[in-house]
Amino acid sequence: MGLGKSGLSAVRSLNSSGAEVWAWDDAETQRNVAKAEGLKVVDLYKCDWQTLGTLVLSPGIPHQYPDPHAIATKARDSGCEIICDVDLLARSVHEAFYVGITGTNGKSTTTALLGHVLASAGKKVEIGGNYGIPALELEPLGSDGIYVLELSSYQLGRIPSVKLDIAVLLNISPDHLQRHGGMGGYVASKMSILDHITPGGVAIIGMDDSHCRGISLDLMASSAVSSRNIIPISAKHRVAGGVYVEGSNLIDDIDNERLPVLNLANLLTLPGLHNWQNVAAAFALARILEVSKEKITQAFHSFPGLPHRQELVRTIGEVRYINDSKATNCEAAAKALACYEAIHWIAGGRLKENNLAILKNQLASVQHVYLIGESENYFSAEFAGSVEITSSKDLKTAVLQAHENAQNHAHSSVVLLSPACASFDQFENFEARGEGFRVAVEQLL
Repeated sequence: MGLGKSGLSAVRSLNSSGAEVWAWDDAETQRNVAKAEGLKVVDLYKCDWQTLGTLVLSPGIPHQYPDPHAIATKARDSGCEIICDVDLLARSVHEAFYVGITGTNGKSTTTALLGHVLASAGKKVEIGGNYGIPALELEPLGSDGIYVLELSSYQLGRIPSVKLDIAVLLNISPDHLQRHGGMGGYVASKMSILDHITPGGVAIIGMDDSHCRGISLDLMASSAVSSRNIIPISAKHRVAGGVYVEGSNLIDDIDNERLPVLNLANLLTLPGLHNWQNVAAAFALARILEVSKEKITQAFHSFPGLPHRQELVRTIGEVRYINDSKATNCEAAAKALACYEAIHWIAGGRLKENNLAILKNQLASVQHVYLIGESENYFSAEFAGSVEITSSKDLKTAVLQAHENAQNHAHSSVVLLSPACASFDQFENFEARGEGFRVAVEQLL
């Protein structure tokens, strides 16, 4: 059910394995895509559910909150299991080493960074899941291969067969709360990645937010879990037996030796404390996977970064234009704001949760805010009297206004798109929003 990128991939893979597969999507355009490929399209609203064994449900379709999709309800009522494509990968490829990475923010960067480190070190590695390539389009790997999988909170509820040799829980802050029935459900969904660790496997847990810190401390206090199998990471505090940041230096204390690794300020594609936590996680992962420190640090320096994540689009004079369209919640935007000075900030869109108050602490570095999208009134009410605000309405106008003001301002200004909101009021997704920013910036004289 659901014939987007991962859904079509699942249908193709199952067909090639000889399974009997029925495909459906509520959108006629997607059904037509499947039909054009010769895939069997069956109306799941009208079929006999007693003949079905498994529903492969695309991650974006809810099966619980806020309202379960009708097809998910039919599956549950008939006793049909509900899974996603990542579970199918785990069922079909057993010998490879599995790494799962989740967190509210940073999981794509950490996934890509680890994949880059492992590939640079000559390891057989495939990266995908919620990031990049759908799970069933990854190459089959043997016992010498490593799957690095980004796992969203949606996917974590649909992977009963997945066993992870290493599970990473980076951080937890409010996001997708409607899909999980509130904050408690969201925390539980993220924490569930730890239930998939194999005996003798390792958990890497961030210590920079209260939710993950509490989870880690509870696990370390549990007699059922060896503290040796938990590696804490932090960009803010020293953590014994883990990997952490001291000043701007990455410290390896996994073997209780407190060894300096590198100066993170020199990693230009990974700015800010939030990225430094991602680096700490990737370093811990690579160490477990027996990559030398020299090869790890070389790969960190050659990492190109990811699109739409504090991506430098252009420099005009002394003004930098930064695309951080992936910042779809307030926590992510606050982290971006902490990285720069003299900011001309483009914000707004569809607000997920009204926790804008956390952004007020970062306004000292903001010269001007340019608001776009349907959440304008929320931002204006929260920031009134604290910073200059312009109602730009749309992204292209915001870029033009921010450009003019930044060029007339002090040296070394930054025009930053970091919306703190989802994109769906004006764009198909955050990628389209980021591309819109890139095009608008490239058209500047």
